[in-house]
Amino acid sequence: MSERGAPPAAEKRVALVTGAGRGIGRAIALELAASDFSLCLVARTRDQLEETRALTGLPKERSLIVLADLATEDAPDCVMQTLLDCYGRIDVLVNNAGWAPPRTSTIKMRAEDLDRILALNLRAPIALARLAALKMTEQGGGTIINIASSAARKTPAGEAVYAAAKAGLIAFTRAAFQELRPNGIKLSAIVPGLVDTSLIPHNKRLDRAMMLSPAEVADAVMQVVNSPAHACPVEITLEPQFDPERSR
Repeated sequence: MSERGAPPAAEKRVALVTGAGRGIGRAIALELAASDFSLCLVARTRDQLEETRALTGLPKERSLIVLADLATEDAPDCVMQTLLDCYGRIDVLVNNAGWAPPRTSTIKMRAEDLDRILALNLRAPIALARLAALKMTEQGGGTIINIASSAARKTPAGEAVYAAAKAGLIAFTRAAFQELRPNGIKLSAIVPGLVDTSLIPHNKRLDRAMMLSPAEVADAVMQVVNSPAHACPVEITLEPQFDPERSR
């Protein structure tokens, strides 16, 4: 489900941000808007996307809202087609949407949760990256940024499937960069540690003041977007300076 309207001026760069309704995705959208990108904002909740749009200050013709559950198989194709119908191009894709249930051992995890973790954190980002790469190749270049997680490296108990999905996303980023670099396409994985968002519930073992902020992850995204044409930061790892789990 999306809005319809006249396409914006063709000279504006266009960015697609998934999970743009809150947290990291919203912070990324604000940074891109400040750099004069037109945006396609994707999430499941219209009210949150409308709030993100308002915070960007962009008019409707430069801030397309698309409601989509990226865990469904046809969602990536629908999202990309809607964007291209409106703007006709894509310069930056930020695969930020992701999900994991509370820490659960693999043997106790529900089958539907397993499928949703893999769909949101791995299948959908790969599908969107493939579609974006097709258009970017036609245009002569572009940037694809995948938001991963330090869980891929630390592999914490209770997050086996999530860690595997994010590790797969990092591996995909590195391999796809090798394939797409001759086409002028940059790929980068941002690998943050604990970020203070609503996806991480409050508990006594975490000092949230020590966690990364969504804005700090957005800064890393903009490092990739603004990197020199002849250089690509294929992976950026961000960790809190002080461990939020050991500071209490």
